[in-house]
Amino acid sequence: ICVERSLEMVVGLLGILKAGGAYVPLDPEYPSERLAFMLEDSEVQVLLAETQLMEKLPQYSECIICLDSNWEDIAQHSEENPYSETASNNLAYVIYTSGSTGKPKGVAVSHQAVNRLVINTNYINLEPKDVVAQISNSSFDAATFEIWGALLNGAKLVVITKNVALSPLDFAAQLSEQGITVLFLTTALFNLLALEVPSAFNSVKHLLFGGEAVDPKSVKEVLKNGSPQRLVHVYGPTESTTFSTWSLVQDVAQGTTTIPIGRPIANTQVYVLDKKLQPVPVGVVGELYIGGDGLARGYLNLPNLTAEKFIPNLFSNKPGERLYKTGDLARYLPDGNIEFLGRVDNQVKIRGFRIELGEIEAAISQHPSVKETTVIAREDIASHKFLAAYIVSFEPLTYNDLRNFLLEKLPDYMIPAAFIMLDALPLTPNGKIDRRALPASDAYTLSRETTFIPARTATEKILATIWASVLQLEQVGIQDNFFELGGDSILSIQIVARCNTAGLKLTPKDLFRHQAIASLAQIVSN
Repeated sequence: ICVERSLEMVVGLLGILKAGGAYVPLDPEYPSERLAFMLEDSEVQVLLAETQLMEKLPQYSECIICLDSNWEDIAQHSEENPYSETASNNLAYVIYTSGSTGKPKGVAVSHQAVNRLVINTNYINLEPKDVVAQISNSSFDAATFEIWGALLNGAKLVVITKNVALSPLDFAAQLSEQGITVLFLTTALFNLLALEVPSAFNSVKHLLFGGEAVDPKSVKEVLKNGSPQRLVHVYGPTESTTFSTWSLVQDVAQGTTTIPIGRPIANTQVYVLDKKLQPVPVGVVGELYIGGDGLARGYLNLPNLTAEKFIPNLFSNKPGERLYKTGDLARYLPDGNIEFLGRVDNQVKIRGFRIELGEIEAAISQHPSVKETTVIAREDIASHKFLAAYIVSFEPLTYNDLRNFLLEKLPDYMIPAAFIMLDALPLTPNGKIDRRALPASDAYTLSRETTFIPARTATEKILATIWASVLQLEQVGIQDNFFELGGDSILSIQIVARCNTAGLKLTPKDLFRHQAIASLAQIVSN
């Protein structure tokens, strides 16, 4: 299914499941090459789409149904509910995540796993009177909680459009106007809204947030200025169906540097093990393993990787029980909560998206002028992660050369904000790339290729000052591209909020359409 967030999207998902099928969400903003791989790998027999998105989709020879234009044909079919023999262990959906081999991998999730997430659970009590916000793209597994959490409990689901979600004041207004009682936010979006509109959540009953390490200062702001009835920090990989642990946050002690990921949700087991798969003592760092009814069936068409990551559960007497090897480092705290400490590999999370750095490196390496490359996540802007690619090339390359090349292969959130050219990659004594020795220069300035032209009008000067402040640059020219300077959807929220405070009426859509100050200033009203 490749449909924008809408009522039609929910109708499509329900139709697929009622017919006994499983859905594969396709993000229309993904590159055509990536979508083609997903369609081929999943061997889908029917594609649900919208007419306006067909030109973005790769060639597809199977059955195509457009949910906005094929209703005359659809109406010819029976309105009776189809008889379904679907069982709890049958497939509900396949979501593709970043893969370390250079290609995305499909995580296959059963109906049982979805039920375990939202029915008879301990971290939230969803009721028919609840109003659940849907702000996640269907190809992001948080949508599983939003959509099925609402519908399987008889609650109301309210679709929040991308433009509204990226405009703090509009988003806060919609939460109040729609009477939203249940809301999930990625940590990055939570941090930004806590900074810009900390009172936005005071009408919310259950506010859940997670996806990456959280800034305790943001949590303090929310608890102080706009605390929901319940603030819940959640953690979980796609392979364990969205959430695996939870922690009710009621206070943040002075000097706190992290917020625990808490304890297992219902019908879930969590273990912190050493390399011999033995439990480690309280306070000792180990790798996090997850068991229970939320585990995915495995990776589609990847039996070896499935066997490597989903291992037999040594702590269960029940045949067939498994543990998922998360690759996350953690430790048990004395109070029984679990603290997340990082990764054992090169996987990172940025703005809630799980990214295998190896997939980006594989894509960059396909450029004929690239000799060697490595990619890391940096945090030169406080509390804001971005991707930086370090490259050794056969000949000079520009930022636009590399960005445009990767836009044909990777989704936008996987495109590095900076490309840094080196004569050679630093190596450790045993010959591996020494990521700690990579230069910590101002990566964003390396992205610039336009001639600096200073602001001329009062509006341009306000915009340039705000951009420089948010991006932490000394100066910004009116022809500089916001996204080439390291901007992204999260930083755009700060831009919009600060412009509105300064009296400039601006929307996220304006910024995405007019990415340089010169053109943006012409359409901004004050």
